[in-house]
Amino acid sequence: MTAERMKKAAALEALKLVKPGMKLGLGTGSTANFFIEALAAKVKKGLDVKCVPTSKATKDLADKLGIPLTTLDAHPHLDLTIDGTDEFDPELNLIKGGGGALLLEKIVASSSAHMAVIADESKKVKTLGKFPLPVEVVPFGIKATAWKIERAFKFLKMEAKMTLRVRDGKPFRTDGGHAIIDCAVGEIKEPQRLDKLLNTIPGVLDTGLFTGICGIVFMGTPKGVKEFKRKA
Repeated sequence: MTAERMKKAAALEALKLVKPGMKLGLGTGSTANFFIEALAAKVKKGLDVKCVPTSKATKDLADKLGIPLTTLDAHPHLDLTIDGTDEFDPELNLIKGGGGALLLEKIVASSSAHMAVIADESKKVKTLGKFPLPVEVVPFGIKATAWKIERAFKFLKMEAKMTLRVRDGKPFRTDGGHAIIDCAVGEIKEPQRLDKLLNTIPGVLDTGLFTGICGIVFMGTPKGVKEFKRKA
């Protein structure tokens, strides 16, 4: 079974969590798109939901497929967010941000009563850090911010190879006009502590570490979809 089929199977399983009248957060990226497409099919059959997109790309896709959209200003408390992930560990801590929407994804997910993640089996790791950690930063003074980020890693005795994200030969910009520094650090043994430390740095808007937010992961495998729930 291909990774795409595993993701689609996981998306269909996550769709079972959606009930009429729910306010949903819609994630960003190729995996989240499988859920959005499956949700659209239900909406066409009469499912009543309102959704908050986490990026322009997600908004455009949802609009195209006829999914009713709203905003966090109109509905600041959501029932459920469904999103993909770049990695998840046994405690359901995540690394996200490979698609460049980590800040909006975290705002939406943390505004939801529940967050469910859909993934294929390649995203499951024993310890976070195989995937470089994205850190979203203000472009102003970016070299100074990067220096402070490097010091924070050293404080935790971590070595980081830091790379300014580039796309099409130009510095990548998020929907909010921010930059992303990808930090290859190897194993992240204390993700919550690292996330808190990096977020104290002026210029850092947020990190791709999602700790204590995700409640359930639906992981597609060749033998079916497995569920992982965060321990209370």
